[in-house]
Amino acid sequence: MRIVERPSPNHGPRRAGAAADVLLLHYTDMTRAADAVDRLCDPAAQVSAHYVVGEDGTVWRLVPESERAWHAGVAWWAGDGDVNSRSIGIEIANPGHSHGYRGFPESQMAALESLCQGILSRHPIPPHRVLGHSDVSPGRKIDPGHLFDWRRLARAGVGLWPEEPATADLSPEDRVEALAAIGYRTEGRDPGHPTNRSALFAFRRHWCPGTLERPFDRHMAGVLVSILAEIKKT
Repeated sequence: MRIVERPSPNHGPRRAGAAADVLLLHYTDMTRAADAVDRLCDPAAQVSAHYVVGEDGTVWRLVPESERAWHAGVAWWAGDGDVNSRSIGIEIANPGHSHGYRGFPESQMAALESLCQGILSRHPIPPHRVLGHSDVSPGRKIDPGHLFDWRRLARAGVGLWPEEPATADLSPEDRVEALAAIGYRTEGRDPGHPTNRSALFAFRRHWCPGTLERPFDRHMAGVLVSILAEIKKT
């Protein structure tokens, strides 16, 4: 893994002494990694990330892990609305849905895997708090998208992926309760509430990406129950 130092001025202290306990993955949604790095280092843009991972495996380090980078925007997880203060943000170079979304090449995934393993060795981030931007900003963000290989990362010890979940039965209201217990932002128990619908779709985008065009079924309910069970073990 080749690391290039490219300091960004866009950062500040983590608020209220918060420690990093979320690893947050994004895609750049730009055609070139170099353009994304330039933007994340532009004071006028007021955005940044700790790292950028190029498709060729190059890693740019922009912000020290001890600092609060500006990558999550309006976000929320497990009761906390200042996700930036609690997270380390990685931007993964990809054209995104704006410019021709595509899969993530082996060189990029190998570098990302190594980078994440190093971060996890330095910070107490549990598997269920390795998240995508779409998880913490459902309805607003969809990255890193349905082609991202969460399963591969989990097999490398980065994140959580139920390999063979049993099917389960959950009422729509119980789905909402389970999503809230995992960390998603919900509003009451009404499955029809827009916030709750967005949370369920974000969950499926991360952990059931092949199901986005299908109705919720017992397999998806089993994945939801399995993730909740794993969280309760920690």
